[in-house]
Amino acid sequence: MTAGSAPGALIAELNEQYDARHRAFEDNFWATKMALQGCSTEALTRTKLDLDAFLSDAGHLKAVEAAISGGAATPGELKVLEIMRKTFETYVVDDARVAELKAQLTAIESELDAKRGSMRLGFEDPEKGFVECSSVRLRTEMRTNPDERIRKAAYEGLQGIGTFVVEDLCRMVKLRNEVARLSGFVDYYDMSVTQAEGFGKQKLFEMMDDLRGRTDGTMHKAREYLAKKSPLGEDALKPWNTGFSLAGETDRKMDPYFPFEDAVAVWGRSFAALRIGYRGATMNLDLLDRKGKYSNGFCHWPVCAYNRVDAEKGDKTWVPSVANFTSLASPTVVGSGNTALTTLLHEGGHAAHFANVVQDSPLFAQERPPFSVALAETQSMFLDSLADDAAWLGRYAKDREGRPVPWDLVEESIRAKHPYAVFDVRAMIAVPYFEKALYELPDAEVTPANVLALAERMEVEVQGGPAGRPLMSVPHILSDEASCYYHGYVLAEMAVRQTRAHFLAQGQIVDNPSIGPALAESYWRAGNSEPFLDLVVNLTGKPLSSDAWADALAVPLEDKVRAEKADYDAAVKTGPYAGPLDVLDMRVRLVHGDETISDSEVDGGFDAACAKFKEWVKAGKYNA
Repeated sequence: MTAGSAPGALIAELNEQYDARHRAFEDNFWATKMALQGCSTEALTRTKLDLDAFLSDAGHLKAVEAAISGGAATPGELKVLEIMRKTFETYVVDDARVAELKAQLTAIESELDAKRGSMRLGFEDPEKGFVECSSVRLRTEMRTNPDERIRKAAYEGLQGIGTFVVEDLCRMVKLRNEVARLSGFVDYYDMSVTQAEGFGKQKLFEMMDDLRGRTDGTMHKAREYLAKKSPLGEDALKPWNTGFSLAGETDRKMDPYFPFEDAVAVWGRSFAALRIGYRGATMNLDLLDRKGKYSNGFCHWPVCAYNRVDAEKGDKTWVPSVANFTSLASPTVVGSGNTALTTLLHEGGHAAHFANVVQDSPLFAQERPPFSVALAETQSMFLDSLADDAAWLGRYAKDREGRPVPWDLVEESIRAKHPYAVFDVRAMIAVPYFEKALYELPDAEVTPANVLALAERMEVEVQGGPAGRPLMSVPHILSDEASCYYHGYVLAEMAVRQTRAHFLAQGQIVDNPSIGPALAESYWRAGNSEPFLDLVVNLTGKPLSSDAWADALAVPLEDKVRAEKADYDAAVKTGPYAGPLDVLDMRVRLVHGDETISDSEVDGGFDAACAKFKEWVKAGKYNA
């Protein structure tokens, strides 16, 4: 690579080099997270370091800057060169110590991944003994199991994650902060938010403090109301009881209307009705829980979507994305179908977003900084919000005989959850407040005892008491690409509420065929070439604020019930989308570890792949 390379040739070469390194790392990431045969933490570490070395190569930045200033680049080439410069500036540091620290961090994280994957996680069943399971299963047990002994045991299982990982977390916090300080930032949190969002920690927490202040009183009133109304009384506020007290029985009653084996088909039809397409993407879905598998849903892209431009002819060839996403369903456990479907809507939303970035470099569509966390999460959270709408439930929540969920159950769920929706807000903001405080600790105070105590204190301060999902069990705080990330969910939820309000002012959201094209044009196409805050204004016509979120929380319960009843009645009358599915424009491979269950390209289309998957699940082959 030379500073004198022609702009088109330089772009083509950097695109190809990035594409190859990104794919090598993501293939190993998937293999290790899914515990595939032959997976290697050493290969993961090696390919991660190779990718980091490419992104932090000062020679690439110099060549890009020369091409920008050289005057020979076309407007289209300048757009690509500017995103390349922005990306390389995020990672290039003229300090050998930073490179050394990053290599140490990669090694520690890989070691922790391996240890965490082999951790004996689960709960003590008083009748059956120890039940080994994932953290997702533990949270499901807490939400739906009528036996308080099991719920408490599941909570204790989640607590055990914190004590298991805390020593390695302390090591990483100190190293991450050293990297940030050497790079000119106050601390690692400040560096992370600045690189991803384009503004610093101070501005972020001004927005967070506003939301926290607006919901303080509502949270305390909701806790008092729960203790008064719940048959458990004050015990409803115990962390293993709160989720169950809110909706445990309701969730159990709703469970038959979310059969797990139908989840993939429902996701596809729901998105097809919105005219969401994947532009030829290949989707690899690993949906069921098993030993050794990473215990959190995610979506990553081994291949980023982009236009490959021939440097000599100028011709463009579309490179469709390849997406890997996962959930941790246990089909026989109450609530797994609902959890899997919500995960499909969420991770499928991520996949749709990144499949529709239409630019001339994969660097517009890679999910790490300088890509906005908030922008990425807005898309997934907007689409998974559908599953809470009566308009969606009336169409798509059906039992195995095809009967829609009855209104009485939908109403019961609304009455059980709406008065306590603030709990979700506070659980969401607790993570960034904890990480902010964590990275502000002096190095000498970053000890296992102090970090565990800090997490417990932040749960009480922000959530009003011990959290049903202990802060130290949140997987995001450990990994390089997700640490100091959770604020993105908060900003995204603000944007989701604002986006929903915008669309609802124009009509219905569920099965509205104008939604997909609107999202693709206003939110997705640009990739990371436009600031998140600007994109929100472009679509909604208003600056981002928490107003729509606060308004949604403040809707009187009876008004909420009346509006949802009208939507439900219309939905049941209309029924689910029954049109063609070719609008999805994707290949779907349903896998279980190393096993390929079905493949839409091989088995005759999306419906055929779903049918084969359904029979596989019903036959219980996941237990083989």
